[in-house]
Amino acid sequence: MGIDDKIANASEDAAGKLKEGAGRATDDERLEAEGRNDQAKASLKQAGEKIKDAFKS
Repeated sequence: MGIDDKIANASEDAAGKLKEGAGRATDDERLEAEGRNDQAKASLKQAGEKIKDAFKS
């Protein structure tokens, strides 16, 4: 897993958490759901990168 990928995934996860929190604070269910979706995407990308790394070893 390259450092660039780690940074990108971490920033996507952080952005998702911010969106989720903003949606919760403003009672915007759509924004909250988008935030959870962004976090899920980041987690899947991280898992995929870990699998690639495991096969490279």
